[in-house]
Amino acid sequence: MSTRDQFPIAARRGWLARFDRLIAADVDTLIELLADELAKPAEEAIASELLPLRAAIAWHRRRLASLLAPQGIDGGPWWLPGQRHAVVRVPLGRVGIIATWNYPLQILGIQLIQAIAAGNAVVVKPSEHAPRCQHRLLELAVAAGLPPGRLEVLPATREAGADMVASERLDHLLFTGSTTVGREIAMAAGARLLPTTLELSGRDSAIVLADADPRLTARVLWQAVAINGGQTCMAPRRILVERPAMRGLLDSLAPLVASARPRRLVSAAAASHASDLAEQALADGGRTPSGIFEPAEGAWMRPVAITHADPETPLVAGDHFGPAVAVVEVKSFEEALEIHGGIDQHLATSVFTAEPRRLAGLLPRLQAATVTVNDCLLPTAHPAVSIAGRRRSGWGTSRGEAGLLALTRTVTLSNTARRWRVPPETPSPTVIRGLRWLASRGAAGATAPARPARDSVTTASNSTSVQDGPTDLQEATCTDEG
Repeated sequence: MSTRDQFPIAARRGWLARFDRLIAADVDTLIELLADELAKPAEEAIASELLPLRAAIAWHRRRLASLLAPQGIDGGPWWLPGQRHAVVRVPLGRVGIIATWNYPLQILGIQLIQAIAAGNAVVVKPSEHAPRCQHRLLELAVAAGLPPGRLEVLPATREAGADMVASERLDHLLFTGSTTVGREIAMAAGARLLPTTLELSGRDSAIVLADADPRLTARVLWQAVAINGGQTCMAPRRILVERPAMRGLLDSLAPLVASARPRRLVSAAAASHASDLAEQALADGGRTPSGIFEPAEGAWMRPVAITHADPETPLVAGDHFGPAVAVVEVKSFEEALEIHGGIDQHLATSVFTAEPRRLAGLLPRLQAATVTVNDCLLPTAHPAVSIAGRRRSGWGTSRGEAGLLALTRTVTLSNTARRWRVPPETPSPTVIRGLRWLASRGAAGATAPARPARDSVTTASNSTSVQDGPTDLQEATCTDEG
């Protein structure tokens, strides 16, 4: 972008304030659109979409100037006099967003404010499942006073998303969605050397230890399973319960499951898949708290928990996106960690215990970048909290301070004084002797190993003979697959 296209931080903060006011004035319309497109109840639209989005806008307004301010670099050596160094953050340039549908205002909104607050121009491809509510959000963003060319909106089609990845001139791409689609995007973007942030789904666990509060645990976990029709990437797919806590948890969970209302999922296929896995878990010896199981009807499904689930039943693996959860009894925390570790997608793991100190030293084994204790989804609504996937749950960081900074790049700025500085000319022999002495200072008591004879060094090029057979590289390049 040229100088005249710059969008100063003060102007970005003003845009954030106006955008926030427009969202507040349009709450009723946004709630209506969410209900029409996704059958999202008003209370969920407010609690899981609008309040987190407005909190993120307020947080960025307060913190933007300090987070993006130049940072001085101290501690330089004395032999580099007259130099000042600083790290300056500048926009990446043009950021693409392929928007998701499950939280269409919250996730797109936060990605949008971070990209623009960082100073970038943005290209958005809305979700084909939530085009009207996302178009309305983008209309409000433009109406809040974005400079011309700062936001471009593509058609809400799969083809537009594929074209964006293949040919749109971008400096970074944000994608939130399934691992299957994320892998395709990663390959296409990799061919162009296009950096990406991939926020893919988790298939995480809730681990309930013997000393957990059963009533609180049941309430928190059932809310996480059922909210948004189970279509939450950080919702638990399995509940691993230490044996002493099992009876109390089931007693508290049963009335919650029995009173659950059917929810409309994004598609009949998604509902059918989750329902089929629950039915298979029942056939494998699981139970339902109410003793009744209702298969999905079209895109509608009643949230279900399958208790006493066989650890080998596919529902425990959690490869679904709907309101179904497996409850598995374990003998110990160690057994719970073994089952949890056998799943290769970790985004957010929750642990319920009266002694959080038990987790000291175990965080690496939980594998997730987000760990909540005695809670599940709610803590992740904090605007400063970042989300980071790993392995099949994606890569890169979104949201919070780390997410904002990821949409900038650093420039190291060095300013050298004109007079008090190291002379650019070749130093005299006397100065060279002094520099040699400085470079060897502190060597007392140390003996460097002897230099090997030149003939004793064997290089890779002369250690393998062609007569020994092809190298790995030769084998790889001579196969039919290429």
